[in-house]
Amino acid sequence: MSTNLRHAGFRAMGTYCEIQLYEASRISAKRLVRRLIDEVSRLESKYTRYRDDSFLSEINRSAGNQAGIKIDIETQKLFEHARSCYEQSDGLFDITAGVLRRVWDFSRRKIPDESELEGLLPLIGYEKLNWRDDTLLMPANMEIDFGGIVKEYAADTLATLARELGVRRGLINLGGDFAAIGTQPEDRPWPIGITHPEDSTKMMSHFHLSEGGLASSGDYERSFILEGKRYSHLLNPKTGWPCSGLRAVSVAANLCTVAGSFATIAMLKPEQDAIDWLTDSGLPFVFMDGAGQIGGPGLTDSSY
Repeated sequence: MSTNLRHAGFRAMGTYCEIQLYEASRISAKRLVRRLIDEVSRLESKYTRYRDDSFLSEINRSAGNQAGIKIDIETQKLFEHARSCYEQSDGLFDITAGVLRRVWDFSRRKIPDESELEGLLPLIGYEKLNWRDDTLLMPANMEIDFGGIVKEYAADTLATLARELGVRRGLINLGGDFAAIGTQPEDRPWPIGITHPEDSTKMMSHFHLSEGGLASSGDYERSFILEGKRYSHLLNPKTGWPCSGLRAVSVAANLCTVAGSFATIAMLKPEQDAIDWLTDSGLPFVFMDGAGQIGGPGLTDSSY
């Protein structure tokens, strides 16, 4: 087994990403990395809401069309996962809530009027999506946003592809969402530090990942404070207003996709409900609450 650890950093999905893998040949490693980066690019091009030619944009343009739009198997799986998240969260994790961006502008610290929100709430609700076999029929003016799912899905997809290409030991990092491909030599786990939300020079916790994935969610990068009140970019789809629970959560699970759903749902729930829910899951996790206190069974070194 090769002990040559290869690193490759790149940007994708609006963030810094890194692939680490053990491979004896530098040429072979470059070829493998190129194939994995191409797969990230494919998923980003397909599911980004920032490109008019993405499949997601095509889906959103079909809203109100009585003929609907045919959905491929890969995208159907994303919808199925989204439905599971919607049900697990009692409707708080909702991929149709992206319409709220029409009135919320976090870069300009713009707070919408209640009337603006009330006009959008009828356009939100996963249960309003209708299916006819593999055809999606979406009510007029509704939108789909896979932003809370696709990066974690991509991490798992890359890990699976890497195994198919012969990689036995590696780590995928897509902007802080991780997927492990086996352990390091001598069965050593991959050490992953969780950056402190309020001080990037400090670590909030450390995880040791031997398999599965690790994902984080937080409001510390895009939230703002106005007149003493904190406004999270994570919005409650039932009210249209920001959630006011935990400020950051990291979770380890058997898949990055699963870890990501637990982390995001926890961010959307009321603080104590989120902590209880994560505790009941039995998964390693660490969190920062609204008062800036850090806790969770992942507070000390955790392994998965």
